[in-house]
Amino acid sequence: MSEDRSGNPDKDTKPQKSWLERLGQALQGDLKDLDQLQEALHEAHRNQVIDIDAMAMIEGVLQVSDMQVRDIMIPRSQMTVVERDADPKQILKTVIDSAHSRFPAVGESKDDVIGILLAKDLLPYFLEGEQSRLNIRDILRPAVIIPESKRLNVLLKEFRANRNHMAIVVDEYGGVAGLVTIEDVLEQIVGEIEDEHDFEEDTQILQHENQTATVKGITPIEDFNHHFGTDYSDEEFDTIGGLVINQLGHLPKRGEVIELGNLQFRVLRATNRQVHLLEVRQLETPAQAESVERSSARGG
Repeated sequence: MSEDRSGNPDKDTKPQKSWLERLGQALQGDLKDLDQLQEALHEAHRNQVIDIDAMAMIEGVLQVSDMQVRDIMIPRSQMTVVERDADPKQILKTVIDSAHSRFPAVGESKDDVIGILLAKDLLPYFLEGEQSRLNIRDILRPAVIIPESKRLNVLLKEFRANRNHMAIVVDEYGGVAGLVTIEDVLEQIVGEIEDEHDFEEDTQILQHENQTATVKGITPIEDFNHHFGTDYSDEEFDTIGGLVINQLGHLPKRGEVIELGNLQFRVLRATNRQVHLLEVRQLETPAQAESVERSSARGG
């Protein structure tokens, strides 16, 4: 038998097992419920059978099968829509300002969804200077209507089978409750997917001109305080996303709003594990609040 350079006999040259094979081996046993399976996944991670990203995605798949559309949908109040009878230039402005690629087209109200407009379908009219002959009804795609109670794993399967990317969500009375996209479902599995809200990786706070800012959930509270002149405590939580979750008492859904002091926080993006992006609006400056307090102290 040949020897290696160290003088030891050749080691067994069995092929390296894939992480999936190693995971299957790690999960062998009598698993009776989801909690035991998740604990086995965490044990596999601790034993370096799978890395943190693989564990998070597997957990995401398990959780998606137990979630409903209402858990992740974009609320009706946050929907960006185009009006059926709007001027083509106004429709184009909505498309450019929002940077979305798909829009519910509505009639008299948001309950009257008549189809889905794809931004790319507008291009031929504006590139050829023929927007005057644009009739939005001619280019709308059929709207997929689903109930709030539909399971996410079922919806994802239908999205893939029918090649749809957006669905309109209705409540038990038939009114529009919101919308959901294939990206919303996938983010529950793979985590954050960059979209029109994103900015440079090394930027955590993007200040806008209208007294609002877009803030990443992972922004350290110390940095947040420095930017906004606040004094939120970082003894229990390191990030502003953690602080918002604590104040709400649950993992927030997109569109949820909470006020802390003179700031209003609106959740722009969140998964079932983390708050990713917040819109922060200044309700009043500290100087204004102090002025009001002085006025109250003087009796008006």
